[in-house]
Amino acid sequence: MAQQDKITVENINHPGQSRSVDRARYDAMKKAYLKVLPGKSPGLTLAEISVRLSRELSQELYPDGARAGWWAKTVQLDLEAKGVIRREKTSPIRLFRA
Repeated sequence: MAQQDKITVENINHPGQSRSVDRARYDAMKKAYLKVLPGKSPGLTLAEISVRLSRELSQELYPDGARAGWWAKTVQLDLEAKGVIRREKTSPIRLFRA
């Protein structure tokens, strides 16, 4: 796989660390994430996000939701690290677009 087919992601829980992942899957999940998340607090719980994401994902990239959970978490942590989405300090956590 060529380097342009990869994207570097961060993790808010591990500052300074990054890894390369498949760009097409990342971009598809990011687009879905930003579509389902509200633009203001209080946001959605991870369970609510998961249900909504399942309706937005490409069957080609995520057949029957395969590996969607891993990708959702990866994109969530990357977008939090980059300040694109924010986490409410509640239990359970709730996310919204920054």
